[in-house]
Amino acid sequence: MMNLKKIFSVGLVGLAALGLAACGGGAKNKDAASDDKKILVVASPAPHAEILEAAKPILKKEGYDLEVKIVNDYVTPNKLVFDGDADANFFQHTPYLNKFNKENNENLVSVGNVHIEPMALYSKKYKSIKDLPNDAVVYASTNPAEVGRFIDLFVKNGLMKIKDGVDPVDAQLKDIVENPKNIQIKTEIAPELLVQTYNNDEGDAVIINSNFAIDAKLSPVKDSIALEDSESPYANLIAVRPADKDSEKIKALIKVLQGDEIQKFIKDKYKDGSVIPAK
Repeated sequence: MMNLKKIFSVGLVGLAALGLAACGGGAKNKDAASDDKKILVVASPAPHAEILEAAKPILKKEGYDLEVKIVNDYVTPNKLVFDGDADANFFQHTPYLNKFNKENNENLVSVGNVHIEPMALYSKKYKSIKDLPNDAVVYASTNPAEVGRFIDLFVKNGLMKIKDGVDPVDAQLKDIVENPKNIQIKTEIAPELLVQTYNNDEGDAVIINSNFAIDAKLSPVKDSIALEDSESPYANLIAVRPADKDSEKIKALIKVLQGDEIQKFIKDKYKDGSVIPAK
């Protein structure tokens, strides 16, 4: 039979263990609650991260701490969200997201559009897209989801035509049926390197995504020789995992980004039209 002293000792140990377990459970619950109030968004530096920085104090008033992680490529942000290392990302448009999901067996979803960055064509040699000579070489990004976007710049300026029935968003180089000047679009340079291509004066012109142009202090409106119009279907969105799309913090994030304060911020900061609120 166990003596009283031993029983008392065992009892104290048991109570202590229960107390530690209770404390541990409380700390875990506290951490979980804290995580629900933190929002980690992976974003391109400009204008995405700039817009998110403007959203921070607004979200703070709503009880959320927004953390912005800057990544300047078009693959890593989706991987981080898909793997659960970030809550959301902000850098891409619907055509790119759809293609990325299909090619990488992922299932990220959009919870809403925020802004449009009109894509533009830049040249150190010519003042207008219509000044491009015969056999002009135009460098564009390797992003296959934007080939139709590149082509549409030339179609809308009367320099190319695509097959009847082909949606401009889905158009590929093989769909060009008229190209009187035989303009060569070279899709062989990573999007983040196109500013360098332009600075090195390679080719006759370079098509650059506005986030990279803005980051390099280029104005898509003032410095380009052709600019996408405001009816572009390539609005930049917030992407998340399907399980998170209805979470309270994601709802709070998109509500702020689509709200009047941020829309006004976009209009005021990018007065030249290089970034415009999504419709």
